[in-house]
Amino acid sequence: MPVRLARDSDRIPVAQMRALLWPDGSFEEHLKEFDQRASYPFPLVNLVAEDAGGELTGFLEVDLRSHADGCDPARPVGFVEGWFVHERWRGRGVGGELMRAAEDGARSQGCTEMASDTWIDREGSQRAHVALGFEIVTDAFTFGSLSRTQSVENPRQIDPIESSGLNCSPFRCTLQM
Repeated sequence: MPVRLARDSDRIPVAQMRALLWPDGSFEEHLKEFDQRASYPFPLVNLVAEDAGGELTGFLEVDLRSHADGCDPARPVGFVEGWFVHERWRGRGVGGELMRAAEDGARSQGCTEMASDTWIDREGSQRAHVALGFEIVTDAFTFGSLSRTQSVENPRQIDPIESSGLNCSPFRCTLQM
């Protein structure tokens, strides 16, 4: 399945996929973020996969970060900001193709590692990361008004609904390239 850089003409289907991945944001907010991607301070790249008919089947946003949990702090890291494949295309290698293209782009920027995170309740996402060689490096909870993380023995013991201000994106993963 071909993977390429997103074009301006992809803004609506990418915004629709972003809204499925991040439903807390409105479709209009996702359109705005897509349109503003060229002005971001880091080289954020939107990759898309498309089927033989030109329909977008998934996207991956990758950025460069100065550091990430579990990675060499002396080198920049390719960081997966968002990764989505339409359900009917899952399990067919689309996500892997998107990730390989992201790795190639990060490698061309001098990165030797990729990092990502996912929500605690997205076990399918966790399995997809592990299947592609990512390793879980921390179970960290980030609290809204604090700039530090707290590791927890068993993160499933914390109920995010009852823990106000809790951003529950604990599984940070890294991949050596």
